[in-house]
Amino acid sequence: MANIETRKTPINIRALAAQRSLIDMAAAVLNKSRSDFMLEAACREAENVLLDQRLFFLQDEEFDAFETALKAPVSEAMKKLLTTKAPWEK
Repeated sequence: MANIETRKTPINIRALAAQRSLIDMAAAVLNKSRSDFMLEAACREAENVLLDQRLFFLQDEEFDAFETALKAPVSEAMKKLLTTKAPWEK
């Protein structure tokens, strides 16, 4: 039996009529409700934004500490973190 969670937290946004129509047309093409379509699209984009963090601005001292950490052996805590599913995969 599948684990079905009930959505309890509302997300409210205002849109232009043309935006709502566009969303409704796309949702219909995928045979989804507006809410499902919007939530899936927003979550997909949120994941992309979070995974695309690759530019870091550091002072020289901070960069040296970062480089030292990269060269250090991988700790057990880091191994556990790297093998744990992302929150959106749970």
